[in-house]
Amino acid sequence: MTDTYEVVVVGGGAAGLSAALVLGRARRSVLVIDGGEPRNAPAAHMQGYLTRDGMSPAEFLAAGREEIARYGVELVRDLAVDVARDADGEFDVTLGSGRGVHGRRLVVATGLADELPSVPGVAERFGRDVLHCPYCHGWEVRDQAFGVLATTPMGVHQALMVSQWSKDVTLFLHTVAEEELADEDLRRLAAAGVAVVPGEVAGLDVVDDRLTAVRLADGTAHERSVLFVAPRPVPRTGLLEQLGADLQETPFGSYAAVDPTGLTSVPGVWAAGNAIGFGEQVVNAASGGYRAGATINGELLFADLDAAVRVR
Repeated sequence: MTDTYEVVVVGGGAAGLSAALVLGRARRSVLVIDGGEPRNAPAAHMQGYLTRDGMSPAEFLAAGREEIARYGVELVRDLAVDVARDADGEFDVTLGSGRGVHGRRLVVATGLADELPSVPGVAERFGRDVLHCPYCHGWEVRDQAFGVLATTPMGVHQALMVSQWSKDVTLFLHTVAEEELADEDLRRLAAAGVAVVPGEVAGLDVVDDRLTAVRLADGTAHERSVLFVAPRPVPRTGLLEQLGADLQETPFGSYAAVDPTGLTSVPGVWAAGNAIGFGEQVVNAASGGYRAGATINGELLFADLDAAVRVR
């Protein structure tokens, strides 16, 4: 048995829930497929979202699920493992449970996964005192002793950015050789007062469940209370690739190529949130979902009206 909806939304984060909210309020039949793996799950709070500043990601998603339910939107906790476009330009989606669903339109809001550097202690403390985004957490740890773990020369950029929130910043080159740093980068680091420490990082020292130092492979320890890292983003583009959607290469991976409304190169398929870019914060993702939902509703409305005109 295949259940049919006007819109199937794959991804139950800010982008997917926002699209579903707009569509539900427009009296559309909507299914949200939520794999339950939000990117910001390790964080205790989210910041920079007006009126939601400091709210926990879990609380935010719970409120969103409650809101869409008011408008009859169905949410299922499952994974979309396969998708195909039929002869009518609509979509058949297969879930991990084996259930099949059909949608006239499709929203892909599958986001991305953060692949952390393989340094002992980093994964365990990620979202607490191991952080990646100063806009998300910089204010909360301001003026503390920062470390920045470089895994590519782009670590210089991160070290310079976080110096806005603390004047005590140390860049640990880790796997980056000193000669890989450009002269301009070295001058900027010096101007920002960022200390540069060569040598591979072996692990983190933790006392009473708090980061106290970054330990190098040679045994030396540098006292730090916060460590910024740059995870490797892994976009979840599997469904988009199955449909043949165009992807665009960026320094942070390949993401769906979309127009200003989120429409992909595949007619009837929209993408939003981290499915379209690394820098889509929660507030941006919600906005993108809203635009996609409103656009889809208008397209469905006029498609049905034009079909009725032809019948008459």
